[in-house]
Amino acid sequence: MAIQYDSSKRIFSLHTRHSTYQMQADVHDRLLHLYYGRRTEGEMDYVLTFRDRGFCPNPGDVKTDRTYSLACLPQEYPSQGTGDFRSTALMLETEDGRIGCDLRYVSHTIREGKYELPGLPTVYAGNEEAMTLVITLEDPAVPVRAELFYGVLPESDILTRSVRITNLGEKTLYLNRALSVNLDFVTGKRDLISFYGYQGLERSFQRNPITHTEQTLMSRRGTSSHQFNPLCILADPDTTETAGSCIAVQMMYSGGNMAVAAMDPFQSTRFQMGVADYAFRYPLKKGECFTAPEAILCYSGDGLGELSIRLADGIRDHVMRGPYQHRVTPILLNSWEGCYFDFDGEKLLNLAGEAKNLGIDLLVVDDGWFGKRDDDNSGLGDWTVNEKKLGMSLAELAGKVRGMGLAFGIWVEPEMISEDSDLYRAHPDYALQIPGRMPVRGRNQLVLDFSRKEVVDNIFDQITKALDSCEPDYLKWDCNRSLSDVYSCAAKEQGSVLYDYVLGLYDLLDRRRALRCGNARLLPADLVQRQHGCGGPASDSVWNELWLSQ
Repeated sequence: MAIQYDSSKRIFSLHTRHSTYQMQADVHDRLLHLYYGRRTEGEMDYVLTFRDRGFCPNPGDVKTDRTYSLACLPQEYPSQGTGDFRSTALMLETEDGRIGCDLRYVSHTIREGKYELPGLPTVYAGNEEAMTLVITLEDPAVPVRAELFYGVLPESDILTRSVRITNLGEKTLYLNRALSVNLDFVTGKRDLISFYGYQGLERSFQRNPITHTEQTLMSRRGTSSHQFNPLCILADPDTTETAGSCIAVQMMYSGGNMAVAAMDPFQSTRFQMGVADYAFRYPLKKGECFTAPEAILCYSGDGLGELSIRLADGIRDHVMRGPYQHRVTPILLNSWEGCYFDFDGEKLLNLAGEAKNLGIDLLVVDDGWFGKRDDDNSGLGDWTVNEKKLGMSLAELAGKVRGMGLAFGIWVEPEMISEDSDLYRAHPDYALQIPGRMPVRGRNQLVLDFSRKEVVDNIFDQITKALDSCEPDYLKWDCNRSLSDVYSCAAKEQGSVLYDYVLGLYDLLDRRRALRCGNARLLPADLVQRQHGCGGPASDSVWNELWLSQ
C-alpha cells in the first residue's frame, strides 16, 4: 500500500518506489513530522527527543511536562502562537485581533486516486496510479480547520502537498500566511539550492548551506518569475550529480511565492514553501476556504542527476498533456526577431515559405496583429484583428500558412493593457492602479485586474472571438511585466488581490481550454507556452510549450 496507517501509534507512512514520508499524531493530538528520505519499512518515531531544553515554552495542556515543547519538536504544519519561535506555516488573525492558533488532529481519510484542487493546477493520475491522504486538524479555541492533502504516486516517485483552510466561525478570519509545505529534519546539515536570474540570464544556479541565519527567497512580483524560480532543492552537503541524498520541492503555482530555510539552536532544519506572504492578508468569512497551491516533492538518494530525471518524468507524465506529451515538439519560427511590429500578411507568408524550405514545422505570428499596435506603446487590451495591416483576415492568413504545409500559431498577452487603447479609455478601472498615484509602468503597459470576474470575462470574449476565427495550433501567451501597483478598486480587502488575480488567470485559461476540448476540465499547463520577459524563455515549470491540437 502506498499509504499505511498504524492505528496503535497513529503513524502515517507514505511510500513511493524509492522514498518514505512519515508523520505521527501524538498523545496531545499534534501532528509531528518524523521522516522524509530513502524508503524504509520501519517506523521513525524514535527520532523524537523529549527533554527539558531550558527556557523552551510548554503548551498549557501538557501541564508540568517541561520535556514537551513545540519550539523544538518537528511538526507537520506549524502555526503561530504555540510557543514555536521558528518560521511557521500558518499565521492567522481573528476579527478582534487575536493572533495564532493551535491545530490538533481530528480525523483522516485514505482513498484511491489523486485529489483535485478546484481553480488551481494539480498533478493528475488515475485511481490505479495514486492514493490520497487527507488529515483534518482543528483548533479547540479558534474556529478554524486545516485539511492537509497528500497525493502519493508510487511508480512516479513523487508526493504532492496542499492545504485547505476553512473558517468554521461566524466572524471573519484573516490569513497572514498559509504555506503549502513544511519539512522538519531533526538531524543533519543541508544545502539549499535555488534558481535566480533576469531576462537573458534565467534560472541561474546557486547553492548555499542552511545555517542558523534564516534564508528567505521570495518573488514579490505577483508572478513566479525568472527572478526567483518556484523550485528549491535540499541536498546533503556532499551530494553531487551522481551520489547523495536530495529533495526537490516544486510549486504548481504561477503567482508570487516564497521559501524559508534555517537551522534552529538544536541543529534541526526547517524548510517551507508556498504563496508569498508579501501584500497577503486573505479574509475568510463564515464557511469560506483558502486553498494553498500544490507542491510536488521528489526524493533521490542517488544524486541531483537522478532527482532531475524523476522530477522531470513526473511532470511529463502527470502535469503535461496532449499529443506531444511523449514526443519531440515540432520546430517553430517566431515572427518577432525577423519582423518585430513591421509586417503585413505578404511578409508573413514569405517568412512561412522560407520556414518551409528549411524544414520548420510551425509559424508563430507574434505581437502586432491586433488593434492599434505598431509599437509597444498602444493597443494591448484591444484584441480585434487589424485586417487593414494584414491585408487579409486572420482566418485567410492561417489558411494560407497551413496550405504551405505549416501549422499556425499566434501571440497574445491578455493580462496586460495599454493606456492608449479603447479598453482603457472605456474602463480605466480595469487596470491595477493605486488611487492618487501615477502608475508604475513596465514596457509602457499596465496590468489588468484579473481578480475581477468582469475583467476576465471581457478579455475572454475578445480573445475567443479572435482565436476562433483562425483556430491556432499553438498559442504563445506572453507576460512581459510584473505586478507592482497592487490595488483593486473592486476589492474590499486588498490582501486578497494577488492570489485572486492568479485564480482569475487560471479561470481564463480553463475556459479557453474547455472550448478547444469539448468543455473538459483540464490543466492550464496544457494550453500554452507562457513567457515572462520579451522573447525570453518560459519562466516557470507549470507552464510548458504545448500545442492546442488534441
